[in-house]
This record gives sequence, C-alpha cells and structure tokens, in this order.
Amino acid sequence: METDVLIIGSGAAGLTAALTLARTRKVAVLAKGRLGGGATEWAQGGIAAVLEEGDSFDAHVEDTMIAGAGLNNRAVVEHVVGGAPAAIARLAELGVPFNLDDDGDGWHLTREGGLSHRRIVHVADATGWAIQQALEAAAIANPNITILPDHVAIDFATGRHADEFSTSGAVHGLYAFNRVSGEVETLTARATILATGGAGRAYLYSTAPRGATGDGIAMAWRAGCRISNMEFMQFHPTCLYNLEVKNFLITEAVRGEGGLLKHPETGHRFMPDYDERAELAPRDIVARAIDHEIKRDGLDFVHLDISHQPAEFVKGHFPNIYEKLLGLGIDITTQPIPVVPAQHYTCGGVLVDLDGRTDAPGLYAAGEVTQSGLHGANRLASNSLLECFVFGEAAARHILRSWDELPAPPAIRAWDASRVTDSDEEVVIQQCWGEIRRFMWNFVGIVRSTKRLERAKHRIDLLREEVKDYYRNFRVTPDLIELRNLVEVADLIIRSALVRHESRGLHYTLDYPDLAAEAVDTVLVP
Repeated sequence: METDVLIIGSGAAGLTAALTLARTRKVAVLAKGRLGGGATEWAQGGIAAVLEEGDSFDAHVEDTMIAGAGLNNRAVVEHVVGGAPAAIARLAELGVPFNLDDDGDGWHLTREGGLSHRRIVHVADATGWAIQQALEAAAIANPNITILPDHVAIDFATGRHADEFSTSGAVHGLYAFNRVSGEVETLTARATILATGGAGRAYLYSTAPRGATGDGIAMAWRAGCRISNMEFMQFHPTCLYNLEVKNFLITEAVRGEGGLLKHPETGHRFMPDYDERAELAPRDIVARAIDHEIKRDGLDFVHLDISHQPAEFVKGHFPNIYEKLLGLGIDITTQPIPVVPAQHYTCGGVLVDLDGRTDAPGLYAAGEVTQSGLHGANRLASNSLLECFVFGEAAARHILRSWDELPAPPAIRAWDASRVTDSDEEVVIQQCWGEIRRFMWNFVGIVRSTKRLERAKHRIDLLREEVKDYYRNFRVTPDLIELRNLVEVADLIIRSALVRHESRGLHYTLDYPDLAAEAVDTVLVP
C-alpha cells in the first residue's frame, strides 16, 4: 500500500495530525488493535489551558518549569502553553462536551497537583474518552483518511530496504503485521508520523493500556534516531488497589477537589509531613511519599479520602469513578479509596523539534512517544493531552509546508519470511515479558540505586540475546514484536538512569540524592 502520509497510532496525537493533513492529502492511520485502543481514551483529568481570570501564560509556563525540575526547554513550554486555548476551541468545534461552570457561560475548570490556578477543562472524569470519540467520528467521516485497525508496526522501511540500496537514513514507510491475515505488509509514504504512545508496560504495575510497549521509541532507535530522558518515568500516585480490577486510575482531580491522603491504620493525613503543598504537590513527590509510607509500615495501600465533601458534589464531579467503585463495594461519598502508585507516563522518548521532526528524514513524532522538551524531569498534570494536540498539528503543518521537498518513496522490498518457521515455544515470550516487568518494577522503580540498576542491566543484556535469537528463527507475532520492543526500551530506561548521577524530578536514586548544579538532558545516540 502507498499513501501520502502514514500515521502510526490512533489516539489524540495521531488523529489530530490526520485531520489536519486530510484537508489536502491522503492519510492512512494504523491502529495496533481496535481504533482508539490507546492511552487517550483512558485519560480522566483533562487539558490544561489558561482560561481563568487572573491566570496567565507566564504562570502556566512557570508551573510547568517547576514540575519539570528545570529540565524543560522554555521555548517549547511557551509554544505549547500559548497554543492551548486554540486547541481546546478546535475540540469544542468537533463536539467535545466540556463541562460548563455553574453559570453556564464558560467552561468549568478544575485543579490538579502542581497547578497554581484552576486551569483544567474536562468532561466530568472521562475527558479522554470524550475526546477520542469526537476525533474518531471526524476521522471516520473524512474521505481522505483510511483507518487500518489491527496492524502492528514492526520496523521502518528505510533506504536499506529499498530495491536501490541507500544509506540516507530516510524513512519511507514501514512493515506491519496484519492481525487479520497473519501476514506482514509493506506500507510506504512520503512522510510518516509516530504517535504510538509510551512504554508503561515495561513495568509490572501500570495504568497504561495493554499496547503501551514502547514500540515507536524502539523502532525510532533502530532507525537511527536519538532517544532522550528515558529515566524519567512518571508513577501516578493513586491507582486503585483491588485484587480483581487492575490498572484503574483515580484521577488527580480527586485531590484537586479536596481529597486527602491518609494512613489506613492511624487515619493520619501524611502529605503535609512531606511537602507544604500537601496533596497538591507534583506527582513525583506524592508518589514517593506514598511509597515511603507503604514500605515503612508494611502496608498494601494508603487511603484517598474525599468523603468529607457533600455526596452530590462527589457524584457530580466524579460520576464514572463513583459508579465503578460502587460496583466494587466502595461508596466514595462515605468511604476512603485504597490506592497505590503505578507507572503512568513516559516523559522521555524520541527527540523532536518544534515541528515534530526526528533525526530521520521523513519521520515525525508527536505525543508521549517523544521527548519534545515540554515535560523536563516530570510532567505537569494535564499537559500531556495538550502536547498531543499542539505537536500533532505542528507535524502535520510542517509536512504540508514541505510537501514538494519530500521525495516519493522508492520501491521497497517485501518482507522476507522464507528462512523462519512457526514457533513451538510461545512460553518463552510470556516468561521473558514477565521477567522484564518484574525486575523493572523492583530495580528501576520509584526509588533506585546504582546496584539495583546494574542488576537490571545484567538481566536485560541476557534477555536481549535470547530474544534476538528467537526473533531470528521464528515468524513474527504481535507478542514477539512487543517483546522485542520491550527489551529495547527497558535497556534505554536502565542506561539513561545509570548515567544520571543526581536525583532530579522523577529520577530518585539513593546513591546520588542531591540535585546537580546544572540541568542537562540525557541523550542516547544509536
């Protein structure tokens, strides 16, 4: 298949880019599973933007810089913050039903950790789902957009895969496994946009969807792109602790609307012991505080309690959380919520510029897959969806401006599966996958040490050889593709953590507990 532009990923970043491009170009959007199976529809909180009287772009920029521990690129932060109101207006035009304030003449704004003002527009506590539905509807209705569900990206097609061999490093499309046919397809285009999300499934406990295996980051690395700041893994402080329901997030807005963190045995409200901002401290501080309480006292969880607020207030602000937990026997209007930290967001990724360009000609990226300079050492609440909209549109606009300079894709060789056989050892994939997620959680988690990181590096080096051998000998499957990528991103996370000899933002190590004098990005070069 050949098209004008290929987009890998069908969430906020990918569909924003597709809708912008489709005004004049043919676009194919690949979804790993069903359309909308990514992280966007899981987002509960909302989108941060300066809309309240008394708020300012400068205040939003400073909040972002403070949360990012000085590692943010101020020019990028100013660019994204400045584009927020327009991005929200476009979503409203698409039909996203943002909550209105009590007067009905403006949007209701909520607040989360690290924000100095009420700044978050939302759709109750299911903002991501509402946005995904609006973007999907617009994309499906657009005749210039072709949706390709159940296509698992394997690797980019570059000059090395062309009939006429080239070492230019340019990306001309990709190879993808079609889950329906069971075959590997070759898709080519003048430009390709990565919008594949993060790498949360490298960890045992994560709020990320099943497909968040770092595919785009690993593919870009193998294609010669630099990867930056992978040590900065954000752990959401409040994931529901329940043995039957996995990965259910309790939005930070619960704390923003008055929710208190308490010791489950003593009832002591502990966040003021750790930070003067208490429950509204940035996520890294809150996650470490909860982790410390749990490990110190041998707890399974702590309590998040909003039952002191009026019942109708709680039900009105958090209807989905209320209904979900009520079905599990927890009435949040009268009972506290048991919560634990879980991996939540990948702050590092593929290096991009303000136009979303990567190091590989013809390859762009937007959203969680990138390291754009926005988040620094820690993501500020509700800046992630905003990044998707601003950079998805930026990448699309640059492609349109540069169209005449983008070469037509050369003839690319078909995928060769003539020297491999069907696997008779699928258990190897499951074993390796489980091993990676467990040692990443134990050794490369919220609190780290050099010894733990070195142990993780030793294990990932052994697994890399096993997986490489397996990949060489057997036909690809979705599980094998994901495992290969998980090994790659886990190694990138560990390597990045080992070279950062300080504690900054989300990276906290017992061996280097202090902040270095200068904030410097970690950049790994293939």
